[in-house]
Amino acid sequence: MPTSKLTGNALTILNRRYLKKDKRGNVIETTEDMFRRAAQNVAEADRLYNYSADIQKIADEFFDIMSSLEFLPNSPTLMNAGRELQQLAACFVLPVEDSLESIFEAVKNTAIIHQSGGGTGFSFSHLRPKNDIVSTTSGIASGPLSFMRVFNMATEVIKQGGARRGANMGVLRVDHPDILEFIGAKRVSHELTNFNLSVGITGDFMSSVEADKEYDLINPRTMEKTGKLRAKEVFERIVQSAWESGEPGVLFLDRINRDNPTPHLGEIECTNPCGEQPLLPYESCNLGSINLMKMVKIVHQNTRTPEHQNTRLVAGDWCSGALEVDWEKLRDTVYRAVHFLDNVIDVSRYPLPQIEKMTKGNRKIGLGVMGFADLLIMLSIPYDSGEALKKAEEIISFIRERAEEKSAELAKERGVYPNYKSEVRSQKPEARNATLITIAPTGTLSIIAGCSSGIEPLYAISYIRRALEDVKLLQVNPLFIEMAKDRGFYSEELKKQLQNGAAIKEITGIPDDIRRLFVTAFDISPEWHVKMQAVFQKYTDNAVSKTINFTPNAKIEDVRDAFLLAYKLGCKGLTIYRSGTREEQVLTCRDIHYC
Repeated sequence: MPTSKLTGNALTILNRRYLKKDKRGNVIETTEDMFRRAAQNVAEADRLYNYSADIQKIADEFFDIMSSLEFLPNSPTLMNAGRELQQLAACFVLPVEDSLESIFEAVKNTAIIHQSGGGTGFSFSHLRPKNDIVSTTSGIASGPLSFMRVFNMATEVIKQGGARRGANMGVLRVDHPDILEFIGAKRVSHELTNFNLSVGITGDFMSSVEADKEYDLINPRTMEKTGKLRAKEVFERIVQSAWESGEPGVLFLDRINRDNPTPHLGEIECTNPCGEQPLLPYESCNLGSINLMKMVKIVHQNTRTPEHQNTRLVAGDWCSGALEVDWEKLRDTVYRAVHFLDNVIDVSRYPLPQIEKMTKGNRKIGLGVMGFADLLIMLSIPYDSGEALKKAEEIISFIRERAEEKSAELAKERGVYPNYKSEVRSQKPEARNATLITIAPTGTLSIIAGCSSGIEPLYAISYIRRALEDVKLLQVNPLFIEMAKDRGFYSEELKKQLQNGAAIKEITGIPDDIRRLFVTAFDISPEWHVKMQAVFQKYTDNAVSKTINFTPNAKIEDVRDAFLLAYKLGCKGLTIYRSGTREEQVLTCRDIHYC
């Protein structure tokens, strides 16, 4: 594809992480080569089901949706497809049972997965609590936190596929006797730096919080009650720690298992590192995202003459014309994306035989979106509005329905996923894939695509993204610059103010309707953040990755309210972050006052 379609930031990321290099570290493929390599490799899976399939035609279709930046698969697929490693999945969950053999087998397997480019999640809820007995040695147990530090250190010394540091999710059930130590683990600076932490919350616990009752702690070794805690006090500990450090998040385990398509294989206890992919032990999942910025069409041309360029932006009007969602294009993109992701399962090389068996048995895929905030801007819809929620539901329900159609079509051609049981989960009709929809964060993918990440609002009009360990990228929203030029308020001074981290609410000369349309993460109340997450979750059989951003001066009760609202509205989990509470954060403005 022409590099002119790619931003400078996209080229930086691609050259550093994605494109093939020779032994001296020199890049030896173009971006077009990368997309062609991945498309050709993934298309080969069709030959497994139809030897006379037109592989080149299928590869061309896959190439078209990637090279046009309409759809991108997760990073391991772009990096590894058609290369020696050939590990294409992004998400893994490994079991950690209550024995040294299991614990250190999991450490070893984590190293293998991280080296291949994947992220890992673990539930430590099966480990006996601190100071419990160890009958084989007549000693006492050191508890889950001590072993988590071993995983953390192993992660520290291994780079994923030579391209990125490993990431982990650590989960502990709220009824584990060591839950208070777990909740406060990351209040200590530099502790468990390679982990995201989430408390596994149950419906019974939330009922006890509401009723201000005590609840039982259970020793997982004996399954006996070991004590009680007041639920509201534990919940307040979670809120306090999240307010101070952004962690832990919460996972609503009952909600997650309500949508478990294979309960006969076990209970889901954990997710991948960013929380959007609940998985059984040894499951993996490959993800991909549709760029909604590319899913629009012009309804009618803008008739404004040059002398009327400063008239108020009317609903549905964009610089060159009024836009609407191109439903036909979105449908076709969903069909191709589901086909692509199902193929990935067959051509991927898995790091462990147990993972291959579980992955091919359930054939989970996770199709999501990016560029949602940009789409709303192009449709002249403010993010924190009822109209935005309505548009979100319209889009994600459409994607879900079309994904189910394509999965059913593939099932007729290739068979349902092997672990399918029709009586477990109502599916119309039978499906090729146990799950279909995942809303991922799309951090680096959105940089490549030149769009906003996932379903997040704009973080700021201009901000710094720490995309690599030693690279910081300045990102300025191109739609704002385009609109500023079209409406006549663009200037070099404006550009300079934005690059210095100024928020548009602090800059004079910007029309009020533009301020309203380009609303950013910290201008949006937590309630609207949670409402948007809940709308997407309603049609997402996996889960939704979204960060509820708080300003530095946010109050503890604001965090509490966000957690409670997320539970009330049916979310499967929640992550919050109050800006400035960590020494390093991925996104920052020049002036921390605004971020």
